[in-house]
Amino acid sequence: MGKHPKGLPILFFTEMWERFSFYGMRAILVLYITQETIGNNPGLGWDNTAALSLYGWYTMMVYMMSVPGGYIADRWLGQKKTVFLGGILIAAGQLTLAVDNIYAFYLGLVLLVFGVGGLKPNISTMIGGLYKEGDPMRDAGFTIFYIGINIGAFGAPLIVGYIGEVYGWHLGFGLAGIGMILGLIGYMWGQRHLKEVGNFVPVKKIEGTDKSVPLTRIEKDRIIVLLISFLIVIVFWGAYEQAGGLMNIYTRDKIDRVILGWEIPTSVFQSVPALFVIIFGTIVASYWLKRQKKGKETSSIFKMAIGTIVMGTGFLMMTGATIEAETGGKAMLIWLLLSYLLQVIGELSLSPVVLSFITKLAPVKYASIMMGAYFAATALGNKLAGVVGSLAESTGEFEVFTGIFIFCVLIGLLLLAFFKKLKVLTHGAEEMYH
Repeated sequence: MGKHPKGLPILFFTEMWERFSFYGMRAILVLYITQETIGNNPGLGWDNTAALSLYGWYTMMVYMMSVPGGYIADRWLGQKKTVFLGGILIAAGQLTLAVDNIYAFYLGLVLLVFGVGGLKPNISTMIGGLYKEGDPMRDAGFTIFYIGINIGAFGAPLIVGYIGEVYGWHLGFGLAGIGMILGLIGYMWGQRHLKEVGNFVPVKKIEGTDKSVPLTRIEKDRIIVLLISFLIVIVFWGAYEQAGGLMNIYTRDKIDRVILGWEIPTSVFQSVPALFVIIFGTIVASYWLKRQKKGKETSSIFKMAIGTIVMGTGFLMMTGATIEAETGGKAMLIWLLLSYLLQVIGELSLSPVVLSFITKLAPVKYASIMMGAYFAATALGNKLAGVVGSLAESTGEFEVFTGIFIFCVLIGLLLLAFFKKLKVLTHGAEEMYH
């Protein structure tokens, strides 16, 4: 990180622990909700459909609150203070979930929704603020940041998931809260490296009036491109987020998890995508960089199209798993691992790319709000994931997994057909970073 701003590792560390908190909780949420109410580690005893519905609503609202979170930062507090406030609410939410009480369960979820909504869009916008306009290191900075996110996402299911499943769900929730507290400590310690980033900037107004300066035609065109890209984001995360819901349940019930006589806990597999991100993050980024140096197409819209197709192909592996499970009882673990691998390769061509894309195209005065809109699109994708996943109860896993594969590939191909026209509307915003 020597060539990058000193504030990058601070935000890297903070987001790593926030994701440890989030993915640790996510790894055990559906399992806890569907666990029987009797036994050594009782849960809430809900059926799969009800559990996936709540999961969809929760993950939707977590990201949907990024819109007001971005608005609060842009209009009143600034990104830096809003991130800190969000972190406090996240820690409070996780610690509340550690209490074995149904009212604490719902209150904890509400606190998490508000907390992530405050932290998530603003810390991503602060990353963009570390770099000057035209700095070619910006994309690499977002890739490093994204790897940091997934270090937390990798460790959480292994630690929180294992402790939650084996020793107690509420102990797992509490451990996730401790992770967020560590993130806040690091964030406060590193404030000296963030003095020029994330501060509140008043909206410019026309002299002598209370009206804001209107957007230029170029700014409007760029916002149109961002909004279209957000539609792709909804489709992408609607498929990808099956990992925490339907694929989590499918892994528990129909994947052979026994290796050398030891049955691997279901939640542990929630760490696999993050591990693949850590392993392949720089590899995928290097591929796109080499392609760019050769003068080939590397625009963000193009990457998003390819990412959606590759990610969708991962669900074809799950189709193979369902065919084997129908004939042999349980499917081989390799199907699940291949599915996650392809999903992650697709993710690496879309998710960090979109974060950087937003900071390049969004008008400064709407930077956090547009980042919030991105996470709102992610929210709708998460809700869609819950709806699609719950269809498996009535239509079957084969139909759901195969349908996701076909739809994602078609959307990706459609985007490829129009990406040149969309690229024109960016008015060269990306060229200055090459």
